[in-house]
Amino acid sequence: MSPVEIPLSAPDITDAEIEAVVSVLRTSRLSLGPKMAEFEAAMAAYVGAPHAIAVSSGTAGLHLALLALGIGPGDEVIVPSFTFIAVANAVRYVGAQPVFADIGPETLNLDPASVAVAITTRTRALIAVHTFGRPAPMAALLDIARRHNLLVVEDACEALGAEIAGRHVGTLADAGIFAFYPNKQLTTGEGGMVVTGNSEVAQRIAALRNHGRYKSGPGAPDCTAEPADPWFEHAELGYNYRLSEIQCALGLAQLARIDAILARREAITRRYCDLLRDDPHLLLPATDVPGQRLSWFVFGVRLAPAFSCADRDRVVNTLAERGITTGRYFAPIHLQPAYAAWRESTYLPITESVAARTVALPFFNRITDEQMERVCTALQCALRVESKFPA
Repeated sequence: MSPVEIPLSAPDITDAEIEAVVSVLRTSRLSLGPKMAEFEAAMAAYVGAPHAIAVSSGTAGLHLALLALGIGPGDEVIVPSFTFIAVANAVRYVGAQPVFADIGPETLNLDPASVAVAITTRTRALIAVHTFGRPAPMAALLDIARRHNLLVVEDACEALGAEIAGRHVGTLADAGIFAFYPNKQLTTGEGGMVVTGNSEVAQRIAALRNHGRYKSGPGAPDCTAEPADPWFEHAELGYNYRLSEIQCALGLAQLARIDAILARREAITRRYCDLLRDDPHLLLPATDVPGQRLSWFVFGVRLAPAFSCADRDRVVNTLAERGITTGRYFAPIHLQPAYAAWRESTYLPITESVAARTVALPFFNRITDEQMERVCTALQCALRVESKFPA
C-alpha cells in the first residue's frame, strides 16, 4: 500500500486555536474552570438551547442523556443500524436494549415507517441520528413519539450547524448531543456537548459527568447532613466525563469561525458534485433539501446498485494503492461481532444495501482543488475497471 498522500480527514487548526490553548496553559486552572462555562454558554447561544453541558465525548453525551432521561433495564430504544456503533452501545451502557430500524434510501436517516413497526410495549425512546449532517425527518419521528409517549434523543454528532425550518438540530427533542472528534465540523480533539431545554435533565448530566457531584441550591438532592467538605459529597454514581479547560478553549476558538468552516465544507461538497455529477456509476448526495440546512460531516457517494460490496472494497483498495484514503461508512451495527445476538432477528434491507456500496471520499477544510480532482480521477478509473455497465 502506498503512503497516504490524501487523508480521509484532517483537523483545521489555526494560530487562533493555538493561542487559545497556550493561554489556558499559562493559568492555574486546567479543569472545571471559566473556559468550560464560556464554551457551554457559547454553544447554547449558537444552537439556541437553554442548557448546554460539556462532556468528554459524544458517546459520553449519549450515555448521560439516556441516564438523565430515566432509560434503564427493561427498556427498549429504537436506533438506526446505519450509524456509528456508539449509538447502540450507549443504550446498552444503561442496561436497555437497542432495537434497530431501517433507514430511508435517500436521507440515510431513520425511516418513520420502520420506526413505527419496531415499537413494542417496552419501547421508551428513540435516537434520531442526523446522518452525515443531513437532518433526520424530525416532524414525523416526533409525531410517532408523541402518539406512543416516547422520549426522543437527537444524535447531532455529525450535524453541528444543520437546521430544520430555521431551528438547529439537537434542539428539537428531549436532548441533543454534539461531538467534537478531529473529523467533525468543530473539534476539541475529543469532546462533546449535550443540549436540552429541561433544567432538571441538564443539572443531572452536569452532576453525572463529574462523579455525581451536584451544586447546592434548588433541585439538588437533599442531604441528611452538610459534609465537612462539599467537594466529597457524591449524591449518586457518576462518571469522569469532564471536558478540560484546554479543550474548551480550543472549542471556543473553533466556534468563533464556525460559519466560515461550514461554508468551506459546503463549497467542497459542491465541487465534488460538479466533478462527479455525470458519472453513471455513482449516486451523489443531495446538496439542497427544501426547508433544511445541511452541515457536511463527510462526502459519501454510493456505487450504483449493479456494484457489490466486493466491488466497493476493490475500489477502496485501488485508491489506497494510489495514496488516497477513503472510508467504508457505515458498517451496519447489527452485523458487527459485538451485536451477534441481534443478527438473526434483524432485517434491514436498505441499511445493508446502502452500507455495502457507500464510500466516503477525502473531506477536510484544507483539501485543495488539485487533490479533489486527483481523488475523482482515481475513483472514476477504479469504477470503470469494476463497471457492470456496457462499454
